[in-house]
Amino acid sequence: MSKTFHKRPRCLSKPIVINSIEIPPVHRYPQQTTQTLKKSVHLLVQDKDTRWGCKMGKLTAVGVENLKTPKRYADGDGLYLEVDAKGNKRWLVRFSLDGKRSFMGLGAYHKRSNSLAMARDAAVDARRLVNAGINPVTHKKEQSEERAAQQLVREATKRANKQTFQACANEWYEANKSQWKNSKHTQQVINTLEHYAFPHIGQRPVAEVSLNEVLSCLNPIWTTKTETADRLRQRIENVFSFSIAKGYREKQNPAQWRGYLDQVLPSPKSLKRTKNLKNNSDGHFAAMDYRDLPDFMSQLRTKDLISARALEFTILTASRTGPVLNATADQFDWTNKVWNVPASQMKNGRPFRVALSDRAIEIAKSVEGLGEYLFAGRGAGKPMSNNTMRQLSLRLASDITVHGFRSSFRDWVGEETDYDYRLAEYALAHTLDSAVERAYARGDQLAKRFTLMNDWADFVTDK
Repeated sequence: MSKTFHKRPRCLSKPIVINSIEIPPVHRYPQQTTQTLKKSVHLLVQDKDTRWGCKMGKLTAVGVENLKTPKRYADGDGLYLEVDAKGNKRWLVRFSLDGKRSFMGLGAYHKRSNSLAMARDAAVDARRLVNAGINPVTHKKEQSEERAAQQLVREATKRANKQTFQACANEWYEANKSQWKNSKHTQQVINTLEHYAFPHIGQRPVAEVSLNEVLSCLNPIWTTKTETADRLRQRIENVFSFSIAKGYREKQNPAQWRGYLDQVLPSPKSLKRTKNLKNNSDGHFAAMDYRDLPDFMSQLRTKDLISARALEFTILTASRTGPVLNATADQFDWTNKVWNVPASQMKNGRPFRVALSDRAIEIAKSVEGLGEYLFAGRGAGKPMSNNTMRQLSLRLASDITVHGFRSSFRDWVGEETDYDYRLAEYALAHTLDSAVERAYARGDQLAKRFTLMNDWADFVTDK
């Protein structure tokens, strides 16, 4: 190979094969004999063998391309070409690890993308792993899984960059609305986002929305509609938490209150307190003094309206508006004088038994059979509107709320009776404050509540 030639070379028009090594068309000199080429090829093979630490070279690129007979052809040092009955070809490498011989696929043969030379390199890589005590099959699987995971991350990142706040909010809403019992509340959740958030950040990528952009939604109503603004903030925070969990966003939640928004916005509680002091209010539902209730109930009984009966029943049972409006005849146990309110209608999500006074049973039976609901609305198969009792109570006594009658009941128990305060809490379906009391008081004191509710009915109807 070190010999110097001075004559002009001429080109071989065809490749030649020496010792199973294909020599492509190259410039060679007339003086260069086949023996010289063989010697050069021998040195080349020796060089390859030394580099790979193995014996390869039985197959040739041309030979591999032309092989048709179904068979497994050895190239050397564990590399095989397998030809099946249909003429398909694939590379295999045989290895031995922990005393066990195995084969690993190196992919289908292709003269450009998976040629003989490429298969030899892959076989060498596999043997290096074996020498290091690593199973190449397991290693290949792990690499494949890692690539798949990386691809998922790339796809998630790509989706996140395209996912708008509005699209993410709608996805969060659909995923969570089944857990909200009140249809009015369910609608309000999406309405507040549509009205106050979407105009500002709806079309922004959810991954990129900043604290200042969230403030652009909250600032216009934070001091004027504090209750709405606080609920809006919580819903925006929930959407961002959802986006982080889904992989749409990696940055911190920009609507988080503690340690974040509380540094730039006044506390909703302090704003409400200031507003209540200015309006000479305690911030609770406006309630009628319990001492005025007998006169109010007397007026109420003169009204021949389904709404009047519903309001009277609500006061007698000290119930919330929702369960009363959605009450159906099959919820009542007339024999035992119990109204079984299903969990879906209760604020705490647990079923509740209401002890009925004689007057409450009289009212319930008087409207039974008028419709699907005990207190039916104007539309067929629909309950009474949530605002109907409110409007009636305002016509009879201004500045009170239906919910406030529960407070009137609680004040009456505390001021006029010797009943245990816990009995009143049970009647209102409240949870006891003390964890110790909750642990030991597992009943609902239904039997005692019958006496309490009949005494309450006697008080409010004493006119």
